[in-house]
Amino acid sequence: MWHKNILDTIGNTPLVQLNNIVKGIDATVLAKVETFNPGNSIKDRMALKMIEDAEKDGRLQPGGTIIEGTSGNTGMGLAIAAIIKGYKCVFTTTDKQSIEKVNALKAFGAEVIVCPTDVDPEDPRSYYSVSSRLVREIPNGWKPNQYDNPSNAKAHYLSTGPEIWQQTEGKITHFVAGVGTGGTICGTGRYLKEQNPDIQVFGIDTYGSVFKKYKETGIFDKNEIYPYVTEGIGEDFLPENVDFSVIDRFEKVTDKEAAIMTARITREEGIWVGNSSGSALQGLLQLKDQFKKGDVVVVIFVDHGTRYLGKMFNPSWMMKMGYVDKSGLTARDLISSNQAGNLISVDAHTTVSQSLQIMMENDFSQLPVTDGGRIVGAINESTLYQQVVKDPELRMKTVGEVMSAAFPFVDISAPVDALSAMLTPENPALLVRDFKVDKTFIITRYDVMHALLK
Repeated sequence: MWHKNILDTIGNTPLVQLNNIVKGIDATVLAKVETFNPGNSIKDRMALKMIEDAEKDGRLQPGGTIIEGTSGNTGMGLAIAAIIKGYKCVFTTTDKQSIEKVNALKAFGAEVIVCPTDVDPEDPRSYYSVSSRLVREIPNGWKPNQYDNPSNAKAHYLSTGPEIWQQTEGKITHFVAGVGTGGTICGTGRYLKEQNPDIQVFGIDTYGSVFKKYKETGIFDKNEIYPYVTEGIGEDFLPENVDFSVIDRFEKVTDKEAAIMTARITREEGIWVGNSSGSALQGLLQLKDQFKKGDVVVVIFVDHGTRYLGKMFNPSWMMKMGYVDKSGLTARDLISSNQAGNLISVDAHTTVSQSLQIMMENDFSQLPVTDGGRIVGAINESTLYQQVVKDPELRMKTVGEVMSAAFPFVDISAPVDALSAMLTPENPALLVRDFKVDKTFIITRYDVMHALLK
């Protein structure tokens, strides 16, 4: 049985138990892993629903242009559906969004306009205002307006909620999700509460957002608003999709806590997720006293970590932001803690084909090249692969003929912040020579990140 197109694969994502990162919580904690959607995020669900509903009532005409303000994930869902259905896409986003998100939207053929973050929603420069202006200017344009469009929450009422109810066999006691547009938490939460009114719905907010105080006091306090780093949750206005009656309480999470937890989820659970998922799980941990033995807590993991390679999964960025403090850590510490691997190399006379096989068998991304025991260069899996695709005859050449410059050597006393700055796309690894034991070690960005977050 096959699907007629990629849109048929949206939904029915797995519910996965978390084990290592939630130790100390008596309840069973399950993650609804939405990265399995074709656009790698939960937003695929509501993007398709908004388009289908607009087609039915005539707001979106054949050959039209979809114009939306998005942090990236909704745009991806809209862009995928637009490809299948024959629409154009123009998206506005903010300058705090990761470059990976912007590039992903462009990869699907969308035009992307980046707007400043630190302006009021009413400011003509804001990504809300720019998208509204473009709808007026572009013929046959349609703005989904995910914040106020009821189809957003309806998508989750019809799909996410029923899936969670069925997957937990009705045993869910708590639902935890970040709050941005409000569609996910309110649509899902409304369905779940209709099945069991005792289910508690906890919304995760960020500092700089207005949600938590408004829920608790009914006051929209502009003094609460200031720029924040966390992507995908929090707002400086009140979207119509945020139904505060569905959300029992809010919990705020700092940018730093969200970033660190984002990286920890991947390292400790093997699930590669993005920034708002880190925030949601951190909020859940802060609320652990609300859970007891026998409870079943479901948290939404929204999107994929590949969209944050320049941020939470980049040691240099994490240190620049002050999210990790390992000022005394050196290359020697990485070696002694086994974070740096023993050097494995390939001889310069080995063929490219043989070298690629060695790299695949050992899961290496790069290897030093030696000649007579001396390091003379380096090879990179992705670079070699691209070269072989262009010229298949390259497979029979030796790596000595195609290698790039050798990885830099660093002193064993070099501090971690210096190592981080030296690890770049051009230099994906560093070499450390320990003369006392007469060994050479290799350090990668992963090694530094792992040490920083221990």
